[in-house]
Amino acid sequence: MAPPLWTPSAERIANSNMAEFMEAVEKDWNVTIESYNDLHNFSIQENEKFWQSLRDYAGLAASTWGDVVLEDGDKMPGAKFFPQAKLNFAENYLKRRDDGEAIIFWGEDKVRRRLTFNELYDTVSRLAQALRDMGVTTGDRVGAYMPNMPEAIIGMLATTSIGAIWSSCSPDFGVQGVVDRFAQIEPKVVISAEGYFYNGKSHDSLGKLKDILAQLPSVEKAIIVPYTREAPSLKDLPKAVMWEDFIGDIQPGNIVFEQLPFDHPVYILYSSGTTGVPKCIVHGAGGLLLQHAKEHILHCGIKPNDRVFYFTTCGWMMWNWLVSSLLAQATLLLYDGSPFYPDGNVTFDYAEQEKMTFFGTSAKFIDAVNKGGLEPGKNHDLSSVQTMASTGSPLSPESFRFVYDKIKSDIHLASISGGTDIAACFVLGNPLAPVYIGEIQARALAMDVDVFDDEGKSLHQEKGDLVCKKPFPSMPVKFWNDPDGAKYKSAYFEQFPNVWCHGDWVELTERGGMVIYGRSDATLNPGGVRIGTAEIYRQVESMDEVVEGIVIGQEWDHDTRVVLFVILREDITLDDNLIKKIQTRVRQNCTPRHVPAKVLQVMDIPRTKSGKITELAVRDVVHGRTIKNQEALANPEALAQFTGRSELEG
Repeated sequence: MAPPLWTPSAERIANSNMAEFMEAVEKDWNVTIESYNDLHNFSIQENEKFWQSLRDYAGLAASTWGDVVLEDGDKMPGAKFFPQAKLNFAENYLKRRDDGEAIIFWGEDKVRRRLTFNELYDTVSRLAQALRDMGVTTGDRVGAYMPNMPEAIIGMLATTSIGAIWSSCSPDFGVQGVVDRFAQIEPKVVISAEGYFYNGKSHDSLGKLKDILAQLPSVEKAIIVPYTREAPSLKDLPKAVMWEDFIGDIQPGNIVFEQLPFDHPVYILYSSGTTGVPKCIVHGAGGLLLQHAKEHILHCGIKPNDRVFYFTTCGWMMWNWLVSSLLAQATLLLYDGSPFYPDGNVTFDYAEQEKMTFFGTSAKFIDAVNKGGLEPGKNHDLSSVQTMASTGSPLSPESFRFVYDKIKSDIHLASISGGTDIAACFVLGNPLAPVYIGEIQARALAMDVDVFDDEGKSLHQEKGDLVCKKPFPSMPVKFWNDPDGAKYKSAYFEQFPNVWCHGDWVELTERGGMVIYGRSDATLNPGGVRIGTAEIYRQVESMDEVVEGIVIGQEWDHDTRVVLFVILREDITLDDNLIKKIQTRVRQNCTPRHVPAKVLQVMDIPRTKSGKITELAVRDVVHGRTIKNQEALANPEALAQFTGRSELEG
């Protein structure tokens, strides 16, 4: 058995929130909790007790929690947590009122801003009053077309303080991508920056916003936030008003936090939309408060005054997740723009200058920094960084090594995985345990995660579908415009009744960790043997010649054959020798069934707005199927490289 890459010190374990919480559980319920496994078992077997202890430990606020913790706990969907509770989402994020730093913002190298907790509270107060004055009320929708900047967080908190529902897209979305989302939910208000910075250049948003608003008759007011320029012309936007003009001379005061049911909607998030118009996934206040408090405070170990960064846009659920660091009374470090402008060091510069304690990013970013030959640990003082988290796709073993070799040797590397569907994690870090190469450390507390075969039988150390066998608080409240719940049930409960099936192809390890091989709905099936795409990526993308790859299964001769498309380094061209080298590597390190029958070169790979490669879209193009919603892609033009490839006809 390979030794761990990192083991927490006894002092670090003793000082962790997780260890403190274990003691609290022992006192609350007169039980013995000696290890993470003990706590996890307790959280599954005594689920109601766990959530009560978590609620109290995290100091979550409600006007009442009621007497019932879980109703219809045997139903998925249908279970109700704290059905008698009355609370407000934003109130829990705005408990701290002092001159400590709440938000630090970098807009590439163009903008630097800082807000204290007092300033955050007061600005939310002013905006909430202005929204109420224009008639925004409980249940209304507020859409945001925003960079990852302070006004996005202020807008969300003001919206949810009223009991209205927040939904956001990032400014790199095209007009149709925004309309496909917002037209379904009919927002009363849209908040938009007038532009944004990316790769050192400013980009206008108002032209696209004009076209968006023309297709959103529900919008009564568009609130424009200055970012790249102070006084843009709004003459083509009759419903638009500048942020400061909208707020006017309203004075800050104590915010009126509407007390609402536990499941009252706060966010509408969206599926990637690569197979049709995006599904509108509605998330409730109480469920996210519980889940995010658990994940931030326990699994990520975030304490008051920690400085928390996650590279994200407002079009990805990790933005909603990042904001929840306020539950731990930590400082949010926001960055908007390219993580490679002016070079791949900028987020590490940020870490050094702002004394970042929690560094969150994507697996692809870590891989790109490695491929770029950077050594952040050599050129930066990263002594403040305690934890590095990675998500978005499986983190390769090579990237695990790179983090410890070239970024920081004494760091908790937490690969985490969940999804927009739950706005939370199924598996993530455990600050009490060692980190092993290629493994996500632990199943999340109070998440009865298992691996099933096609017949619904549990698997251990074998590949299968990731499932969750018991209800959890952040199951979606509903899908928008799905009155009988048919789309919702079909999405998660069709394969295994009364069990959440997430669509990830995974394996539980002997240590209780997890390896994720890819999406099961993009899983390859040559000769009837299911293969996760990540297994192939691990081999191919560790080769010096290859920058990135995308794998699909092509229907061929009454079977499926594996087709690999690769982006190569600028000075490399795909030839027979390189194809053979790739195939040999895959055969030696995976199995003969993993070997791509075809290897083809491309210059770009299509991605969703959150940066995930879209295997399903490529598969559809190769098979001549219509892509129903190209607006869901950040770079739909890339699909042309996969169309009509003669190499795939023989």
